[in-house]
Amino acid sequence: MSELRFTEDHEWLRVEADGSVTVGITAYAQNALGDVVFVQLPELQQYEKGSEASTVESVKAASGVYMPLTGEVVEVNAQLEDSPELVNEDPMGEGWFFRFKPADAAAVSALLDQDAYDRLLKANDDA
Repeated sequence: MSELRFTEDHEWLRVEADGSVTVGITAYAQNALGDVVFVQLPELQQYEKGSEASTVESVKAASGVYMPLTGEVVEVNAQLEDSPELVNEDPMGEGWFFRFKPADAAAVSALLDQDAYDRLLKANDDA
């Protein structure tokens, strides 16, 4: 498995062998949301960095899943339509949301690495 990258919005990214990037929400995010009851998956189209690509609803709240980089969504995790609880059960695995082809593949490496994300979580806990 390749190295994971993270966003400040608590999304994780993994570059796949074909150059696509898989996106999901982190364990921290799914824990904060509580039991996930619905996931609206993105359309297979181009999205700009920062735009809302998906929505996740839980017993506590609804939250957007944002496009971490500009790119085209090429695949969605259709399992989430019938089994949104996968987001809670395996957020970093079977609970992934979508895959996209980034407009600038090198931009992935500019996102947070595991150490930087851990520091972000610690800062959130200390606040």
